[in-house]
Amino acid sequence: MADGGRAASSRLSWITGRRIGFLLLGVGVVVLLLGAGRWLSSFLPVVTERIDRLGALAPLVFILMYAVAEIVMVPGSLLTLTAGALFGVVGGTAVAFVGATLGASFAFLIARYVIRRRVEQWVRASPKLASLDDAVAAEGRKIVFLVRLTPLIPFNALNYTLGVTQVRFVDYLIGSIGMIPGTLLYAYYGHVAGDVARLAAGAAPPRDPAYYALLAAGLAATLGLSLVLARIARRAITIPTLAGTQ
Repeated sequence: MADGGRAASSRLSWITGRRIGFLLLGVGVVVLLLGAGRWLSSFLPVVTERIDRLGALAPLVFILMYAVAEIVMVPGSLLTLTAGALFGVVGGTAVAFVGATLGASFAFLIARYVIRRRVEQWVRASPKLASLDDAVAAEGRKIVFLVRLTPLIPFNALNYTLGVTQVRFVDYLIGSIGMIPGTLLYAYYGHVAGDVARLAAGAAPPRDPAYYALLAAGLAATLGLSLVLARIARRAITIPTLAGTQ
């Protein structure tokens, strides 16, 4: 009995240590990404000035820069403001949207194929979480579209979070159309400001009627998202309960 108790205690300590190790590793990765993002942001004015000199290649180079910067957590709003300053409202919106979609896709795939297995083990341990994940997979396109509209969910973190759910990649891409209104507005602000250095220093965009209209739309999307998730959560909780009574 004593040997069994010591073995169980040793196993518990090993599991606890492993979890702490994964937690510290995760924190370290987040800190590294955030640090890299801030470092890249400080070089944004210089980089964009050089990109602007590339002529016809400038949009392609900016798209690639946007995608890489998004993976390392550079704020997407800053990049979109910069796109508007460099390429105008329409061109900036197009370039920023393509770059954001490309970066979001890479982040999603990194999360899905690099860390997904560990997260899946945790999800499978809880029937409710597993059912909720199944429900999200069933309505993934709608949920992705709504979370892309809402201003209350960090965009870069969302890319990685969705990667470890059962949302299909094609639904993830289609739902990302919800980025367009915000992208258009920030490209417009960037075009109006026209000064990448001032944007990188943290200058706030103007609070005009378009800003408040998008904010209202984002809040409405947040409410809609909350209702959809609440309905899915109720369904996820009901399914295991009914299964347990059969």
